[in-house]
Amino acid sequence: MKKLACLFTVLIMTALAACTAATTTTRDASALAALGYQYLDPQAPIVAAKDTVSFRILSSKNALADDYNDMAVFQALFDMTNVNVNWENISESSYTARKNLIMADKANYPDAIYHAGFSDKEIIQYSTREVILPIDAYLDYMPNFKAILEARPDIRSILTSPDGHIYSLPRVEEMGLLAYPNLLFLNKTWVGELITAGEIDFLSQGDLVDGLDLTLAEFQEILTLFKENDMNHNAKADEIPLSFVYQNWQGNQSDLFAAFGIPENTDHRTVVDGTVTITAVMDQFFTATNFFAGWVTAGLIDKEAFSQSQDAFLAKGKAAQQKLGAFYWWESETVVTNPQDYICLDPLIGPDGHQYVGVSNNPEISKGNFVIFSKCEFPEILLTYMDRFYDPVISAQINYGPIGVVYEEERDEHGMLVQKPIPEGMTADEFRLKNAPLGLIYLSYEQWENVINMEPRAKLRLVRLAAHAVPFTYPGATPYPNVSYTLAEINKLATIEMNLYDYVYQSLTDWLLNGGVSQAQWSEYKTMLENIGLTEALDIYQAAYDRYLATQATWS
Repeated sequence: MKKLACLFTVLIMTALAACTAATTTTRDASALAALGYQYLDPQAPIVAAKDTVSFRILSSKNALADDYNDMAVFQALFDMTNVNVNWENISESSYTARKNLIMADKANYPDAIYHAGFSDKEIIQYSTREVILPIDAYLDYMPNFKAILEARPDIRSILTSPDGHIYSLPRVEEMGLLAYPNLLFLNKTWVGELITAGEIDFLSQGDLVDGLDLTLAEFQEILTLFKENDMNHNAKADEIPLSFVYQNWQGNQSDLFAAFGIPENTDHRTVVDGTVTITAVMDQFFTATNFFAGWVTAGLIDKEAFSQSQDAFLAKGKAAQQKLGAFYWWESETVVTNPQDYICLDPLIGPDGHQYVGVSNNPEISKGNFVIFSKCEFPEILLTYMDRFYDPVISAQINYGPIGVVYEEERDEHGMLVQKPIPEGMTADEFRLKNAPLGLIYLSYEQWENVINMEPRAKLRLVRLAAHAVPFTYPGATPYPNVSYTLAEINKLATIEMNLYDYVYQSLTDWLLNGGVSQAQWSEYKTMLENIGLTEALDIYQAAYDRYLATQATWS
């Protein structure tokens, strides 16, 4: 009787594996059935027994993160799925430089790369050579991801390559945060002391609350007083009036420029009333650059802001003796040990009365995050395993850390996951990065409403952004979306973009650090951008954006 039951099970598994995807051969179906492979029940193991199938996945890893092989999230997935993954971690700082070497070492290809960071060009390059597999050929084995694509054709469109296939898996985290990566914080305690000393006559103590409006001239006066006085009372001239992380994805300099009427972001590219715009050639950009070069020369802007890493900036804010007078970041609580001494300003008011912020192009839906290699023996099994990442409860743990460590064992009265308090002596970032691999998730607005509570600092960000950023969005400005380019466009942009943006970065950095830009230099700069291919790049951006809008219209 037991033999009959086993034979019946094998026959069912063989039939399931053989009839679903054209990519599965008879031999493959037989081998999958022998492993007890199943994909229909997302709560059941993927293969019948542990240690029967193993995959080698390469992944970059944050320096603060535990080895992925030791992470509780992945150990729990192993227990749930019986699929063994041997993670080979590479530091984030070296992965980009090593990626080409990895892809050139054909004899040592992994089964897949997580945190792959593949560009559209790389996806086309390696898919054309049949180095990576078309994932859409295996959608029947990925019930979570298949359901996402059916419900969200916008995501399918973003992922689809020019040949009509999907070669990478996405990260989707929709919170409404990424378009606004900057808030400006001011040390109210220092300002209060200056008011008491009679050094500031345009503010009262009662003004020092969140939402304070300051003109650039007023803010400059405050920064100057921070520099000239021993605000931290240590008998050292170590005060830093204003700091940020230049060109960082958050806490950057963009909103300083927005005060001059520029829809600025770190890409210097945005959409205004449907037209793709390059901000780095606007006349206001010239004026703003010279204005803030004056602040750098006067020591009001931290010169280290142009070279410091994000980690170095955060370490500076945590120093035992507070040095920061003002800074850009998402929340003061992450930067300084005394957040109660800081207020969140409204955007600075520029010389022409503009009080704007730009919008960033940081995408809430990103592609190129995971690719699977043709050499993988059982792509069905591996992709069913990766599909589990798109279960919302697992997505939450991939993004923040495991239940029992980061999340409470018990859910709240609404059945939603609740985060535990941050351990004493750790920041929210440190706690998260230690326990969470990040990467492939699907946390849309629906999941935040029904499955998982946002972490407290995310809720705080949304409240502050709603009050001090979103209402000040540059009129008509929207992020440049995650568009799809044709192969011809990709090839053309490949010859333009690197030179174009390197030249903008080098020029702007040089001007800010060395006293500004003359009219002759500005004219030469704009001519050089045209020679590099600015207009041609803009035409490509606009064409891709117009196609994106047309596709959006078909979904509505």
